Amino acid sequence: MNTKIHLSVIIPSYNEGKRLLKTLKSIAKYLRTQTYTWEILVVSDGSKDNTAEVANSLKPEIENLRVIDNKENHGKGYVVKQGMLEAKGAYRVFTDADNSTAISHVELMWPEFEKGNDIVIGSRDIKGAKLAVPQPWIRRRVGDIFNLMVQVLCGLWGIWDTQCGFKGMTEKATQEIFPKCLVERFAFDPEILVIAKKAGYKIKEVPVTWVNDEASTVGFKSTIKMAKDLLKIRGNMIKGLYEK
Repeated sequence: MNTKIHLSVIIPSYNEGKRLLKTLKSIAKYLRTQTYTWEILVVSDGSKDNTAEVANSLKPEIENLRVIDNKENHGKGYVVKQGMLEAKGAYRVFTDADNSTAISHVELMWPEFEKGNDIVIGSRDIKGAKLAVPQPWIRRRVGDIFNLMVQVLCGLWGIWDTQCGFKGMTEKATQEIFPKCLVERFAFDPEILVIAKKAGYKIKEVPVTWVNDEASTVGFKSTIKMAKDLLKIRGNMIKGLYEK
């Protein structure tokens, strides 16, 4: 019998062999307590470690786990797009492999979807958000500058945290937005929201409790590359590449 999946959880992963086991077990433990149907998709972005092997080793334990093992590295945006479009859920959430935002935050999304919102994104910068382990001061300031650039260049006024790696959307929104995505690396988040706004989808932020991971690979160089991608997004907007 083909049962419709209610929630798909997509985990983009690059060299996450050391952290993925704990994250997958935590997510699966939560989802098993829910009454709806679900699946987990791990998408390895050409990892050079044992990311795919770790994920595959849990298939006997996690019955609804799927693994996509890309042999080449393309970027987080590429594998998020791949996972979101490959997923089968009526609702689809992507979250980071370091589990910085617990999957239980999806409970904040359901009321917003019921209100008619098409895209619900986690935010570390709105009322109610908590930083359990804050980022270093300098990294926070760089993030603030980047978010200001996002609002100015991409027209995403009022959304102060486009980079939180916890975002959910409906199947319909997924199928319209992601085929138009062109950015394959870290600045894909603003691009998703730009396309969503142009398509008339409703976006809602919800506060999350976020734990900074000191082992994060997103550094100053990545921020510079993201800034360059923002200019590309702005150019794509001017060229009308995100229009229907």
